[in-house]
Amino acid sequence: MIKSFALPSKPSRLLGPNIGGSRRVKGYGVKMELSIAQPDDWHLHLRDGELLQAVVSHSAKQFGRAIIMPNLKPPITTTAAAVSYHNSILKTLQDNTDFTPLMTLYLTDKTTPHEIKLARESGVVFAVKLYPAGATTNSQDGVTDLFGKCVPAIEEMINQNMPLLVHGEVTDPKIDIFDRERVFIETVLKPLIQKFPKLKVVMEHVTTMDAIKFVESCDEGSVAATVTPQHLLLNRNSLFQGGLQPHNYCLPVLKRETHRQAIVAAVTSGNKRFFLGTDSAPHERRSKESPCGCAGVFNAPVALSIYAKVFEEAGALDKLEAFTSFNGPDFYGLPRNTKKVMLKKSTWKVPETYTYASGSIVPMSAGESLEWLPVFS
Repeated sequence: MIKSFALPSKPSRLLGPNIGGSRRVKGYGVKMELSIAQPDDWHLHLRDGELLQAVVSHSAKQFGRAIIMPNLKPPITTTAAAVSYHNSILKTLQDNTDFTPLMTLYLTDKTTPHEIKLARESGVVFAVKLYPAGATTNSQDGVTDLFGKCVPAIEEMINQNMPLLVHGEVTDPKIDIFDRERVFIETVLKPLIQKFPKLKVVMEHVTTMDAIKFVESCDEGSVAATVTPQHLLLNRNSLFQGGLQPHNYCLPVLKRETHRQAIVAAVTSGNKRFFLGTDSAPHERRSKESPCGCAGVFNAPVALSIYAKVFEEAGALDKLEAFTSFNGPDFYGLPRNTKKVMLKKSTWKVPETYTYASGSIVPMSAGESLEWLPVFS
């Protein structure tokens, strides 16, 4: 629900057309509030240890649930490890929130059908994550033989209605890094869905028009995609403007402006196949600003503000709630959240860093001003 009302102010220029049912009036200030069902984050890295303690509250205060990525050291390859990680997250939160972590298993060539069954029976594991070996942070233990050794596990996933979450990039060093998503779709994802048409698949953090077209071509409810704030807001120029920008470096890497525009158009169209997944991936500042910097953008503190910005600029605020709060749980077969979150049109400045015992973390849009402020009860 969007509420807006004019407040007397100094005359100003016309700010824009009707957006999502809100009315902008020349000569008056406008106070705008946007009430939406509490969002969920369908792709989140919380890390462990001190980093977990430093970042989990940023997600817990905004989102009702989150799909937690399993690429720790060592990776979460068993149900027992997933349950232990789940308990660690809840212990860190200390009962100060209703946040529910939805755990995932890290698929390997050795994952068994029995492990998939145990995962479903656990009540805390909701999906399995496919990392091609070497594709991203802590993916060295990932899959090397998807269409061979992984087939029994995939078949059991279908039996258990357990989605496969896909990091969609090939790892062949001969393939240009900007083409790895497109090549993955043609050589891995299309054959996978053809071989297992009943498998539910989420293509994570899509970055190209090729991925958008592929997801749109698939049956609704069978294949979906998560979309990050950075891939909606930034293009690959953001890696280099004003010098090398390590805090904008993530995998999959940012792409051309034409790809960003295609993602924005798909997400703001109201297509149910796309939903919120921040891919918030914190690293200590020195790990980012180093000779071999880590991939990952820490966007949890600003995600909702940036999503609202993108939808407003597209004239699609009326479609924001479905993207943030409805499409994800509908795909996973989970109930929608009933709690409400308020977004107010109020400028706030993003901190330069967030500090913790062992260092600091630089958030996305550090030091910048954003115009949508989440308000939590």
